[in-house]
Amino acid sequence: MANTSQSKKRARQADARYDVNKARRSRIRTYLRKVEEAIASGDQTAAAAALRAAQPELARGVTKGVLHKNTVSRKISRLASRVNGLAAPVV
Repeated sequence: MANTSQSKKRARQADARYDVNKARRSRIRTYLRKVEEAIASGDQTAAAAALRAAQPELARGVTKGVLHKNTVSRKISRLASRVNGLAAPVV
């Protein structure tokens, strides 16, 4: 348990950051779920629109320190290739 006033303050700040970051992660997951649902429905225009809406949220997660830059880059790349794959007929 925190003893000094500074360590008590840092504990309070850590709790506040935890709540904020938890909300950010939840918001990002919601956007990703919308993209996944649009891809599953097979509607490329809806999937592309959902991906365009999700990209700034993911980028914001990087700047706020919630997600790593390479993780977000990988997620966007994989989602974009799946969205683009909806247009091409499967041979």
